[in-house]
Amino acid sequence: MQPKVKNNCAQLHAWARSLARHTFPFDESLLPTDGIYLLFEKGERAHRGERVVRVGTHTGVGQLRSRLRQHFVVENKDRSIFRKNIGRALLTKRGDAYASVWELDMTPAAAHKLNGHKLDAAKQARVERQVTKYLQANFSFAVVEVPNKTKRLQLESKIISTLSHCIECVGSALWLGNHSPKEKIRQSGLWLVNELYKKPLSTADLVYLQRL
Repeated sequence: MQPKVKNNCAQLHAWARSLARHTFPFDESLLPTDGIYLLFEKGERAHRGERVVRVGTHTGVGQLRSRLRQHFVVENKDRSIFRKNIGRALLTKRGDAYASVWELDMTPAAAHKLNGHKLDAAKQARVERQVTKYLQANFSFAVVEVPNKTKRLQLESKIISTLSHCIECVGSALWLGNHSPKEKIRQSGLWLVNELYKKPLSTADLVYLQRL
């Protein structure tokens, strides 16, 4: 399967790089309300060009723009697993003991009551700002409109699986993800832990994407 996956992944990257690219600050009015986003990170390359390091979508109707805002703007790692993973890597890279607190999800009221005393509000805010700064400085993204939720989720899974199966799509020596405490992130070269190594894109899927 590997040669076919590698070829399909190369086509996937060529298609993704052909799409309009957005960087922070981005104009939300230029983005569809429903779709899939593909993230590129500075310094990461594969298939003779920039490498896709994360793929994502949303489940709610019309929530693509707010999802991207949660990643790039809203400083709350409990609303964005992507932000949480960037913070994990930054803290682990410098051996910061606050990593154990960063792991805590304070969204449920019961969790906040149980662990709220462990928070250092000033430290938490500093790490959130560092995550925001890293994201805004190092990532760009392309989006493709997919109105149908079922189709979005299917394509997201297949794109992620294609990237994770491809032997050429690996993190560089300097990739921040190498410092992630999540083994799946380190091994896959993607800022993801779900939908890895499942069913990849077929030729028909690629044709469908290219027609969007």
